[in-house]
Amino acid sequence: MSERTLVLVEDPELLDSVLRLAAAAGCAVHRSPDAADARRHWSRAPFVLVDEPSAVRCLRAGLPRRAELVLVGFGRASMEALECAVALGADQAVELPEAEAHLMSRLGAATERGTAPERTGRVLAVVGGRGGAGASVLAAAVAVGAARSGERTLLVDCDPLGGGLDLVLGAEEVTGLRWPELRISDGRVAAAALHAALPAPAVSRAAELGVLSCARESVGPSAAAVTAVLEAGRQAGETVVCDLPRYPTDPALAALELADRVLLVVPADVRSCAAAGRVSAVLAEQTRELGLVVRGPSPGGLTPADVAEALDLPLVAAMAPDKGLARALEQGLPPGRRRGPLATAAQEILAASTPTVTALGRAS
Repeated sequence: MSERTLVLVEDPELLDSVLRLAAAAGCAVHRSPDAADARRHWSRAPFVLVDEPSAVRCLRAGLPRRAELVLVGFGRASMEALECAVALGADQAVELPEAEAHLMSRLGAATERGTAPERTGRVLAVVGGRGGAGASVLAAAVAVGAARSGERTLLVDCDPLGGGLDLVLGAEEVTGLRWPELRISDGRVAAAALHAALPAPAVSRAAELGVLSCARESVGPSAAAVTAVLEAGRQAGETVVCDLPRYPTDPALAALELADRVLLVVPADVRSCAAAGRVSAVLAEQTRELGLVVRGPSPGGLTPADVAEALDLPLVAAMAPDKGLARALEQGLPPGRRRGPLATAAQEILAASTPTVTALGRAS
């Protein structure tokens, strides 16, 4: 069942304005007269609007924090209302009529989120334990695997020095926006509009895979833009896969903050383990959901279990050498499209990263 935007506005004139904007944005709403009624819809609503008295009453009623909540009013909110709204999870205080256009934009985005996705979205991040570990190829293979299994998928390149993730998929000639051309004016983006604007490599007949790649220049996304894109994908029920650099840039930190699982790719040799130990220590400060992917071959006989023990990380997947992969990449064939160790590892990662919550919350 589709969930509607939740409106808790007591002032009649303000309520009329909010309902008018919602109608213009094509956004269906549920009006709650009090916190008791709101509690039944609180966690499932794609968007919540509260005015000053409602914010105070909802907090006093013990309603939990949630994302996508805005305080709305005709003028500057009181300090008490602001504090209550922030405690509930509000990210903005909107003053009408000045911010009508902005509020309509958010109500329009809520309309898309309100068409309750059949599955909870998830965000996966892939990081190399050292340079050349194969993180970009694995990220692409995981995205291809998700798309081929019927999931609407978004592959996001967060490494401006990586040369462009579209090259890994053989999609450098596919039309669509890359990061330098993408403009996110108010920190919000609709997933459907984003997919329509991005390159869509052909990985199978029915697959829905959008690729947001860096360009050949060293101009990457902002942290705010990364947050907007990842949130849009998750809220639309998509699988979002991020290719991150090993160094903690602001955009990378934004992705790590939203990731449901972070995967560290480590070749099975001593030097790679040493380098990965430092990367792992940095990642552990940003996420508790850090897993290990070990890539063979091992010149010294290290097993995936040995690497996992050395790094003190849970082993999510291990890959034997994938013969023919380098040639396939040079020919522009998307990784993970054909059977082999890489595709198998990608499926193991997806199976191990299934979201465990319903509705629109973050997976645990």
